[in-house]
Amino acid sequence: MSVINTKIKPFKAQAYKQGKFIEVTEQDVLGSWAVFFFYPADFTFVCPTELGDVADHYEELRKLDVEVYSVSTDTHFVHKAWHDASETIGKIQYTMLGDPTHEISRNFEILREGQGLADRGTFIVDPEGVIQAVEITAEGIGRNAKDLLRKIKAAQYVAAHPGEVCPAKWEEGEATLAPSLDLVGKI
Repeated sequence: MSVINTKIKPFKAQAYKQGKFIEVTEQDVLGSWAVFFFYPADFTFVCPTELGDVADHYEELRKLDVEVYSVSTDTHFVHKAWHDASETIGKIQYTMLGDPTHEISRNFEILREGQGLADRGTFIVDPEGVIQAVEITAEGIGRNAKDLLRKIKAAQYVAAHPGEVCPAKWEEGEATLAPSLDLVGKI
């Protein structure tokens, strides 16, 4: 079952953010754009490269009114230990959600049942809490924060311009499409 165009489900989780433990719920997500960035586990191999890539683009994401929530089934304590131990993870300023109960991973249908790990998945959520985009990759395939930024800009553009859509490889400032009967078969 696809989670596209569905509202995020209720959750409550402990998180690590900028030297503090905090509690986060689905209500905290509402009101601005959000990215839920699921990964299998702390202290692994591909995961720190991806989280570091997102950290390198976090300032640009914040300028777009996007908050990032990385999520693994580790606890918030493990997130802090990883943040303290790794130079790459140490630069993270966004919220690192712990999901040891698997509630969030199940809500987003990204949990590997029987393994207790989340798949590598990215979810773009609009300010109303509705999932607008999903990317899921296999264990060994890392994601790219530049492409994530492009997708967020496209989602924000479409939300702000009803009746327009962004074609393949669309970049901010490029032409969009206005679907209509006259456009059928012309592309």
